[in-house]
Amino acid sequence: MTNETHTLKKHKVTTTTVFFMIFCMVCAGAYGIEDMIPTSGPGLTLLLLVALPFFWSIPQGLVAAELGSAIPEEGGYYKWIQRALGEFWGFQACWWRTISIYVDSTLYVILSVGYISSIIPLTGWQTLVLKIFFILAFTYINILGLQSVGRIASYFSIIVIGSFIALILVGVANWQYNPVTPFIPEGQGLFESIGLGIAICMWMYAGYESMSTMAGEVENPQVIPKATILSVPAIMLLYIFSTGACLAAVGHWQSWGVEEGISFGSVAHLLGYPTLGYVFVITAVIANLSMYNTYLASGSRGFFCLADDHLSPRFLKKIHPKHKTPYVAVISMAVVNLLLCQFGFDTLVVIDVFLLMFAYILIYISAIVLRVKEPNLDRPFRIPMGTKGLVVLCISPIILAVVALFTNGLDYFIGGCIGAISGPVAYVICKKAYGGINGSKTILSRDKKAIFILCGVMMIFIAGGLIFF
Repeated sequence: MTNETHTLKKHKVTTTTVFFMIFCMVCAGAYGIEDMIPTSGPGLTLLLLVALPFFWSIPQGLVAAELGSAIPEEGGYYKWIQRALGEFWGFQACWWRTISIYVDSTLYVILSVGYISSIIPLTGWQTLVLKIFFILAFTYINILGLQSVGRIASYFSIIVIGSFIALILVGVANWQYNPVTPFIPEGQGLFESIGLGIAICMWMYAGYESMSTMAGEVENPQVIPKATILSVPAIMLLYIFSTGACLAAVGHWQSWGVEEGISFGSVAHLLGYPTLGYVFVITAVIANLSMYNTYLASGSRGFFCLADDHLSPRFLKKIHPKHKTPYVAVISMAVVNLLLCQFGFDTLVVIDVFLLMFAYILIYISAIVLRVKEPNLDRPFRIPMGTKGLVVLCISPIILAVVALFTNGLDYFIGGCIGAISGPVAYVICKKAYGGINGSKTILSRDKKAIFILCGVMMIFIAGGLIFF
C-alpha cells in the first residue's frame, strides 16, 4: 500500500462491534433458508444446517482468522492472496468478489422495500424514492466511518437476534409437528435433494472474510479474528434453532418459500401472534438494511485497494478530508446500486454465487501456500494443525465451491463464466493503463502463464457445463 492509505482513520472498535458487523454480513437472520425446506425436505435441511459448517463455514472462519491475524492490512483477503500467489491472482479475487458485492448488495435494498410494501402499499415512484433514500442514507453513514457503520450494525443486530429468539420461543411453545420428517421429499433421491439445497446453505454460511477488507481502519485489527471465531457457532445455532422451532410449530414443509408461502416473517401470524408478525416484517427490513450497510463498507474497499496498488482508476483511492474514509469508492458503489435497484431480483443474482466461489477457492489455496512459503510468518491466531492438516481442512470447502458452480442452473453458469472471464480481461486493461504495484505496464511472464492457466480452467468448466446441463 502507498502512503495515502495510511491516512485512513483508525477507529477503536470492540470485538463485540466486529462480531455484530460479521453477523450482518454473513447472517442477519435466517432469511433464505425457507427455500431449502420444500426442495431438500425438512430433515435434510436441518442436517445440512448442522453438518455443512464443519466442511464449509468452520474452515472458512478458521482460515479467515489465521490469515487476518497474520496479515491485518486494508484489503484483507486481497492482500492475503496477493502475498501468496502474486499480483494477478490477488487482482482476480478482488475483482470477482467486489463485482459480486456491487451486484449482491443491491438485492438487500430491493428486499427491504419489498418487505415494506407487504404491509404498506407503495406506488412505483414511492418504491423508487424509498430505494434511493436508503442508498443515500447508508452512503452517508459509511462516509462518516467505520465506527458509525459498526454502531448501526450493532443496533440492527440486537433487534434481529432478539426477534429470532422470540420466534424460537414461540415456536417451541407451539410444538405440534416432527421437524425432521420427512427427511427428503417423497419420490426424490437423496443426491438430488442435497444438490437442490446445498448451494443455498453455502450462501447462508458465506462471508466470514468480509470484515478483513477494513482491517487497516481498526486500531487493534486482532479483534477481527477473535470476532470471526465467535460468530461461526453463533450463526450456526441461530439457523438451526430458528428452522427447527418454526417447522415444529407450523409444519406444512411443502409450502415454505421466501417469495411465496410460509416464511419466518409469516410464522407468528400463522400461530396467532399478529403483533409479533408485524414486528418480524420490520425485522426483515432491518436485517436487509443491516447487510446493505456493512457490505457497502466491505465491498467499497475492493476498488479502493486496487486503486492504491495502481490497478484501477486513481480517483477511487481518494480519501475524505474530514472523515478520512474512502468516500469516492463508497459513492461509486452507491451509484451502481442506484442503477441496479431498478431491475428485478432474479436479474441481479445470476453471477453472484459463481464469482464468490472462485474467490473463496483462491483464499483457501493462499492459506496453504503461505504455510509453505512463509512458515515463520507471525500468526497471532494459528489453526492448531500442521500444513498437511490445513490441506485436509481446505479440501472440503474447495470441493464444495466447485460443486456449487454446477448446482445453480444454466443461467447462473453462463453468467458466472462471463463474469469470471472478465477478471483477466480487466487485469490486462488495468495493468496497461495504471502500471500495477511495480509501476511497470509490462505484463510479467508469470502473469501471462497465470492468464493462460485461468483461461484453461475456464475452458474445462465450460466443457463440463455443456455436458452437465
